[in-house]
Amino acid sequence: MVQQAPRSSHDVKAAPPSTTPAHIWVNGEILPWEQPQVHITEVGWPAISAIFEGIRAYWNAGEERLYVWVLDQHLQRFLRSMKLMRMRPPYALDDLKRAITSLLAANGFREDVYIQPVAYVSSARGSRYQADQTPTIYITTRSEPSALLKERGATACISSWTRISDNVMPPRIKAMANYHNSRLASAEAARNGYDSPIFLNTRGTVAEGPGSCFFMVRDGALITPPITASILESVTRAVLLRLGAEVLGVPTIEREIDRTELYTCDEAFFCGTAAEINPVVAIDGYQVGDGTMGPLTRALDRLFHDIARGIDQRYPEWRTPVA
Repeated sequence: MVQQAPRSSHDVKAAPPSTTPAHIWVNGEILPWEQPQVHITEVGWPAISAIFEGIRAYWNAGEERLYVWVLDQHLQRFLRSMKLMRMRPPYALDDLKRAITSLLAANGFREDVYIQPVAYVSSARGSRYQADQTPTIYITTRSEPSALLKERGATACISSWTRISDNVMPPRIKAMANYHNSRLASAEAARNGYDSPIFLNTRGTVAEGPGSCFFMVRDGALITPPITASILESVTRAVLLRLGAEVLGVPTIEREIDRTELYTCDEAFFCGTAAEINPVVAIDGYQVGDGTMGPLTRALDRLFHDIARGIDQRYPEWRTPVA
């Protein structure tokens, strides 16, 4: 049974944004940031069961309006992750959607924002399974400036760490425990002087980056590993596939990618909610293209920016306005 719907933004007093937001959402209520507390023993073991989402909201200065980006798709994945972790979701998608827009309104943001819903089973101890339980859910928000339209580029390396697989720790679950794999690979890459690692999966083909999916461009085609290549079913990846095919009119291909293809590709980039579109300019010391953001990557970057902010009004179903 769906519990009581989250409170409306009219029930709380709006406050200007600050380093710490004025409010947090916990189990159906918008509370002062300082109020929610847990015992020290709630930190640690419950994270084994914890799942989360990363969601962005983009500020349109001309309209003075905040748009939450592909909110329904993110919340659908949040609910799927809870199901796969055998949690009993206490809220329906529309309840969570109202919770997020109400929290953003209460915090009074007039800038780009990062939103993070988290669900965890508070009684978890060690790795032992508990009977299906209703999780604690909280939602946080913070200021997060966008990197879109900025000149940027990352160096990457093939990691010696293999990407976790569906039969080990399923990457399609956005689980906190899965990110230990990314942390190990990121630490290795940083020690070796690279900005980011690229994982291979158990089949030896390209999977993804740490917390981001991967695209390359070869001979004018936009190519990305399939969802069966040990990757997160990325919302941003799905958006870029549609924009490439429907707006830019380029071939979009989901297929296995061999390691050596990366060394001769024309363009490459990571993508994700946090990463947005992050161009890769060199892989294992091999320059990608001319060593800068490529033309197709740049076109996607502009398109993503304009549609997410509502400057380009196509795909209105991807934008949820905050009152």
